[in-house]
Amino acid sequence: MAKKRLSMPQLSKNVAWKPVGYSVLLHVGLVGAMVVSMEFTPAPKDSPQLSSPSISEVTPAPQEIVRAVAVDQAAVEAQVQRIRDQQEAERRAEQQRVADIERRAREAEQRRQREEQRAREVAAEREQAAEQARRERAQAQREQAEAERQREEAAERLRQQQEAERKAQEERERLEAERQAQEQAARERAERERQLQERLEQEQAQRNQARQQRVLTEVERYQALIRSAIQRNWITDSSMRGKSCVLTINMARDGFVTNVQVGEGDRAVCDSARAAVLRAGNLPISEDPDVYEQLRSFRLRVEPQFN
Repeated sequence: MAKKRLSMPQLSKNVAWKPVGYSVLLHVGLVGAMVVSMEFTPAPKDSPQLSSPSISEVTPAPQEIVRAVAVDQAAVEAQVQRIRDQQEAERRAEQQRVADIERRAREAEQRRQREEQRAREVAAEREQAAEQARRERAQAQREQAEAERQREEAAERLRQQQEAERKAQEERERLEAERQAQEQAARERAERERQLQERLEQEQAQRNQARQQRVLTEVERYQALIRSAIQRNWITDSSMRGKSCVLTINMARDGFVTNVQVGEGDRAVCDSARAAVLRAGNLPISEDPDVYEQLRSFRLRVEPQFN
């Protein structure tokens, strides 16, 4: 575990208090020693009075010592107050810096959301335009096929009419009736074929939709299995709580991870998540080719889980 680092205000406070504390303790010790010496030093009995200077003349008065201690104490308190003022100014400056960073982050997030919304709108407009173009092409193809069919039927009718005219008059009415019957049968057959084709197309569309839904379900299931595999190999710590990362994972057909790229998210979380994927080596993969095609290269948002 890394040693705890002191901030600049804490260092200033620790450094500033040492000489001041030593000065206060020294003065208090001197005053105490002098008071004890005056109270407990007995005067010698029957000793002649000497003309040497008295203790009051040699040693400074206790009032003067107390006054010096008081002056030093005031200086200490002034130094302490200056340190506290400096710490308070630094704290306010730090709070202002953090507030500015948070404000810029909110503004950047709002801009990102607006850009994403506009991108989604543009994508939707493009998709609508593409869908309209597909419908128009399909309609044009149907019209062209219908025109070709009509041309073929007209040619057949003309051929039948020319051949009928070569026959005798008595055969002409019969041939006309047969032609009309043939046209009716052709229309009925065409209608039956059209209905059959519509049913086949509807059934195929339903099968395709069911297949697509099953593929999507399998993709979601295997993504959940892949998340579990990553969690098992993920070395996390409490600083990652609530953070996430988007990974782009490329896999071989047997589930072997060939490449992992990190996207948006917390850098520490992204690096550790990428290491967890590489540590896993092989990830769960479906044998269904359509499911594998969806998972061959895919984006996955991961978040460390804590029990």
